[in-house]
Amino acid sequence: MYDFDMLGLAPQLNTAIKEAGLTEPTPIQNKAIPLALEGHDVLGLAQTGTGKTLAFGLPLIQHLLDQPGKPREKTVKALILAPTRELVNQIADSLRNLTAKTKLRVVTVVGGQSIGKQIKLLSRGTDILVATPGRLIDLMDRRALDLSTARHLVLDEADQMLDMGFIHDLRKIAPKLGTPRQTMLFSATMPKQMEELSQAYLSNPKRVQVAPPGKAADKITQSVHFVPGPEKPSKLREILSNDAGALTLVFARTKHGAEKLMKGLVADGFNAASIHGNKTQGQRDRALKAFRQGTVNILVATDVAARGIDIPGVAYVINYDLPEVADNYVHRIGRTARAGREGQAIAFCAHEEAGLLRDIEKLMKITIPVASGTPPTDFTARPKRGQKQGQRRRSGPPRNRSSKPAGNGQAPQGTKRRRPRRRKAA
Repeated sequence: MYDFDMLGLAPQLNTAIKEAGLTEPTPIQNKAIPLALEGHDVLGLAQTGTGKTLAFGLPLIQHLLDQPGKPREKTVKALILAPTRELVNQIADSLRNLTAKTKLRVVTVVGGQSIGKQIKLLSRGTDILVATPGRLIDLMDRRALDLSTARHLVLDEADQMLDMGFIHDLRKIAPKLGTPRQTMLFSATMPKQMEELSQAYLSNPKRVQVAPPGKAADKITQSVHFVPGPEKPSKLREILSNDAGALTLVFARTKHGAEKLMKGLVADGFNAASIHGNKTQGQRDRALKAFRQGTVNILVATDVAARGIDIPGVAYVINYDLPEVADNYVHRIGRTARAGREGQAIAFCAHEEAGLLRDIEKLMKITIPVASGTPPTDFTARPKRGQKQGQRRRSGPPRNRSSKPAGNGQAPQGTKRRRPRRRKAA
C-alpha cells in the first residue's frame, strides 16, 4: 500500500486529490495506477463503487500533462467510452475536479442533447472526450471530430457496453484512433466475450483484479423479503417510513413500472422522483441533481441508472423488482456503501421471481438472509429439464407441437389430414 503522494503525480493533481479528502488509494487504484503510469495497457476488474474512475483518470491526466501543447481544431487527445449518459456525466465531473487547476479541457457528448452545440464544442479541440458510443458515431459521420490524434482509449463498464450492443460501434470507432496508443478496459464482470474484446483491442495488457466477479462490496448488508407482487407497494412504504429522509434508490424492471411507482409514492406524500429511458436528458439530469443534493430523497430507476449514479450518501438500495440478469443485481446494489460508507440492499421477491433470486445467489455464491416472508416450497428445487428457473410447469398432458403425421401414417389426434391438391390439366 502507498499513498497518492508517492506516485510522482503533478503538483496540480496532488492538490486536487488532497482537496477531495483522499489520502490512500483503493485496492483497484493501488494496482492499476502504477501500471498505467508506466504506459501499459490495463484490464481492470472490480465491483462498482471501488474507485475505478480515478484508477484510469489519474494516470490519463498525468500522461496528458506530460504532453505539452493544445489540441488542434476538431482533434481529441484521449477518448473515454461509457455505456450511459449518466455514467458519462459522472466520469466527466470527476475528471473536471482533478483538472480544475490545469489547462486540460474535458468535453462530454451524449445522446438527447443538441448535436449542434456538441459540434461547436468539439471544433475547439479536446484534451479528454467522454462519450457514449452512439452519439460519437453520429458526430463521426458528420466529420465533426478527428480521432487520429487520440493516443489513449478507456472503455469503462465494458461489460455493460457489450450487453447493450455497443460492440458494433466500437468496431467502427477503434480503427479511427491513433497508434500506438494506450488502452485501458475496466469492468465489473468478465464474461467470455469480454476476454475476446480485450484480446482484440488491448496489447499485452496487465490484468488487475481486486474481487471475484459477482462479489458485492463488503460493507453492504443484504436482505430479502418474500412478498407477493400485489403486496409490494405496502411493503415498500413500510420500509421507506422506517427511515424517512434517508437517500433511497428503488429499482423497477420497466420504464412504465418505475414511473407508476414514483407517482404512487408522491401521491402518498413521499419525496420521490424517477429516472428511466423515457425521460429527456434534462429531466434525468434534474432528477439526479435533486437526489444528489437531497431535495429529493427517493429515486425510482430502471437499470439505465445502475452504473451511472455515484452518490456516496445513498443509504438504501431497494430491488422492488429483481433484475432479469443476475449481474445487474450486483451493479444495482453497488450504488450504496460507496466511498467507505455502509449501506443496505433490500430485495423483494415474489413467487414468480424465485428463479431470478436463485440465479443471483448462485452468481454471488451466497445465501441472502430472509428478512420477512416465507420462501416458496419449491425454492430450493432444481428446475426440470427444459423448464426455466422460476417457471411453473403446465398441468395436464403435454401438447403435441408436431404438425407432421405420426409414424404409422395417421394424423395426430385432433388434427385434420389435408387432401392432396388436384393438378390442373395443362
